[in-house]
Amino acid sequence: MGLIECKEITKTFGAKVALDHVSLDVPEGKIFGLLGPNGAGKTTTIRIINRITIPNSGTVLFQGRPITDDDVQKIGYMPEERGLYRKMQVGEQCMFLARLKGMSTNDARLALRDWFKRFGIESWWYKKVEELSKGMAQKVQFITTVVHRPRLMILDEPFSGFDPVNAELVRKEILRLKDEGATIILSTHNMESVEELCENIALIDKSRVVITGRTDEIRRKYGQNHLELVYTVHISGDAPDQVLSPVEGVFGIVSDTDNGGRHTAVLSVSKPKNEVLAAILSQGLDINSFRELMPRMNDIFIKLVTEGV
Repeated sequence: MGLIECKEITKTFGAKVALDHVSLDVPEGKIFGLLGPNGAGKTTTIRIINRITIPNSGTVLFQGRPITDDDVQKIGYMPEERGLYRKMQVGEQCMFLARLKGMSTNDARLALRDWFKRFGIESWWYKKVEELSKGMAQKVQFITTVVHRPRLMILDEPFSGFDPVNAELVRKEILRLKDEGATIILSTHNMESVEELCENIALIDKSRVVITGRTDEIRRKYGQNHLELVYTVHISGDAPDQVLSPVEGVFGIVSDTDNGGRHTAVLSVSKPKNEVLAAILSQGLDINSFRELMPRMNDIFIKLVTEGV
C-alpha cells in the first residue's frame, strides 16, 4: 500500500477529458516521478491529490483511507506557477506560509533560519520578493514547501530557473528529505533528474497512464538486449591483434571501436549475461568492464509518447 493511491480517477472540464480512469500508487518513503507531455493531465492529477479540484469519479487514498482536508496539511506542494506575494518581505512571507501549515511562530522561525543557512540566503530575510531573480525566488518557494516537514512533498518542475550549482543543491536536499522519511512526487520534463532521483515513475499521456513501475525495470523492459564490453588488446612484436569475435547463437557485435588498443564493443545478445561473459572469456581477452546497456528515460519517454508503444 502506497502513501498516496489514486484509484480510477476521471476528471472532465466540459467536453474535455483531463483524466481518464487514472490509477497511481506512490510508495511511502520513495521519490515518484510523474511524467508526461504538456497537457497530458499531470497538473490535474496533482490538484486532485491536493483537493484543489474534485474528480468526477474515482478515489484518492492517503495511508489507505480517503484523503481529507486535514491530510492536505501533511502535504507540501510547490506548483510550477510560483505563488509568492511580490510586495512582502521574504522572511515575513515564509513565516506566514509556515504558520498556515500549522507551525508555531517559534518553530517556524527556527526552521526557516536553518533552511536559509542551508541555502546561503541569510541576508535575504528583509528583502522584498520582487527584488529576487527567478532562481532566488525559486529557492524561497522550495523552502516554504518543505519547512513544515510534510509527509508528502509534491514538486512541480523544482529545477526550473536554477543554474547547475543551485540545481545540484536542491537535488541534494531532495535526497536528504527522502532519506529522512519523506515521500516525494516529482513532476518534471528533466529526464536526467528522473534517472538520478526517481525509483518509481508513471507516464501520463492523453489523459491516461501509459506505463508505471520501477524506473530500472522500465528501462530494462525497453532495452534492446545490448551489452557494452571494454577490453584491451596488447600487441607484442608482429603478433596479430587479438580482437573480439562474435559467437553464433550467443552474441553478435553491433560495433567495436578501437582507441589506441582499448576497445569498446556493443554486443547484441541472445543468451543470459553469464553465458555471454563465459563465451567472451573463452577468447582470452583482457576485459576492463562489462555492463548492460539500458535506454535513457528520455528515449523511452519519446518512444511512448510519439509511437504509443
